[in-house]
Amino acid sequence: MGVIVVTGAMLRCPFGTVPASLSVTSQSTVLAEGKPVATIQDSAPNVNIAGFGMCSSLANPQVASATAAALGVLTPQPCVPAVAGTWIPTQAVCLAEGKPCLTNDAAAVCSYGGTLGIINAGQKTVVVS
Repeated sequence: MGVIVVTGAMLRCPFGTVPASLSVTSQSTVLAEGKPVATIQDSAPNVNIAGFGMCSSLANPQVASATAAALGVLTPQPCVPAVAGTWIPTQAVCLAEGKPCLTNDAAAVCSYGGTLGIINAGQKTVVVS
């Protein structure tokens, strides 16, 4: 059973220093608690997914470069998420404008390592099973 995710949901990355917020741009007609429902297509960096503060993944070229310049001392750099594809849905029961809805148990893979997750869906009343 998953909780429907809406605009304003909070996301986490294991290599980021702060949570990021989600903005829904894939559709605007299906609402939950008066907010647009997210779909698996809401995964664009800096459009749908804000940065997670500072990134500490050595797979991130900026972090690797700064760490090398600091003689191997891990040197986090600003996070610009590099989502590899769309969110990975855990259910396909709910559709918004023909696209699978995003639920709080979905995940997205970052090209720099780690899996993005949802820590707060942004609403609590709409649940799918």
